[in-house]
Amino acid sequence: MARRLLRGARILEGPASGFDRVGDLLIEDGKIAAIAPRIPLDDADVEVEVVDGCLVTPAFIDAHCHLREPGREDKETIASGGAAAARGGFAAVTAMANTNPVNDNAAVTQFILEQAAKTSPVLVLPVGAVTRGLQGAELADFGELKEAGVVALSDDGRPIMNAALMRRALEYAGRFALPIITHNEDETLAAGGSMNEGAVSFALGLGGIPAAAESVQIARDLELMRLTRGRVHAAHVSTAGSVALIRRGKEEGLAITAEVTPHHLLLTDAAVRSYDTRTKMNPPLRSEADREAVVRGLAEGTLDIVATDHAPHTAAEKELEYDAAPSGVIGLETAFPLCYTYLVEKGLLSLQRLVAALTAGPAQVLALADLGCLRVGGPATLAIIRIGVQERITSADFASKSRNTPFESWAVGCRIEATYRDGKEVYRHRAEGGSRSPMPYD
Repeated sequence: MARRLLRGARILEGPASGFDRVGDLLIEDGKIAAIAPRIPLDDADVEVEVVDGCLVTPAFIDAHCHLREPGREDKETIASGGAAAARGGFAAVTAMANTNPVNDNAAVTQFILEQAAKTSPVLVLPVGAVTRGLQGAELADFGELKEAGVVALSDDGRPIMNAALMRRALEYAGRFALPIITHNEDETLAAGGSMNEGAVSFALGLGGIPAAAESVQIARDLELMRLTRGRVHAAHVSTAGSVALIRRGKEEGLAITAEVTPHHLLLTDAAVRSYDTRTKMNPPLRSEADREAVVRGLAEGTLDIVATDHAPHTAAEKELEYDAAPSGVIGLETAFPLCYTYLVEKGLLSLQRLVAALTAGPAQVLALADLGCLRVGGPATLAIIRIGVQERITSADFASKSRNTPFESWAVGCRIEATYRDGKEVYRHRAEGGSRSPMPYD
């Protein structure tokens, strides 16, 4: 019988219990057997790990992640993306539908689940396409996708411009209790743009994408939700106008949830002045006023979760001119250290709110009843985080196959020490030479 005692950590069980104090946690046969201020050792058959100065939290869940397999294994695979996730404290990630072939049928969903079972240290949750081929013309078979194992539906990367089709999608998805994760962009307003429209885009001579391109689409979807009583999860919210619309929708009782990424919380369009394509993403980095608004929106709960929108690209693709380079950055291995260092330590966000946004929030959005909290009898799926260590983000050390992070060399004040999934250690920081070892899950 496998037993392990984590001794002396600051334990954050989750927002439901509010437990936040120094104590011990006992793991037995993959489950949490006890949580208490002090757990006595009743026999010698317990492996003790002293974790003084560390946080123990539920392992994180990423509700927005691109693993690129099948189709673009040169950018990322389910194995490499899973390893990156484990290094970042995540034990569950979604796999968005914009693969090749598109995940718009049971065969692709089953392939992703089978690959994950064989190669990934973390749980992989497929997201099915809303429309066949992501073409925005014909709805996919939601029932087939649900039965195959998808947890949500999304054409992420492409907006559903046809309002009548979106209405039918909301009605159809409701039958299967599946949220639709929306890519909020009016293509007619965003056409030709590669960064946020404003003073910086004018100065650089780059095509601009106005903030209204996002908020117009969210406003439309809120109207459709009033009509259908459907359920929407707004992806990668980036503007003050969007936050205000979502706040009003929630006050009205609409079933809308929303996410924000670390890059939109921490960066603005000023970063594009370098013409570094690692600052190119969609939606683009916005103004300082927008950045402050999404931070407030996260702190107050209008924005429910932090999601990485992990979007790997090859170095050759990102070396193109800014207008021609693909949008997207990676974030699995840096999300918590960055948000902790630049939001929590600066007093802009509470630690409890950050942890909830990475755990209980996405668990609720994706209906993952056994994840997102620590409870006696529940799975020992958790992260151990060492606070107070000083490190720099170094993409050369990443488990991801891609290096397209805009946070290269940023200093952070914590690190993920270990990640457990169902009581099994799937990642452990190795101090020797800075090496870190993702471990398979079986």
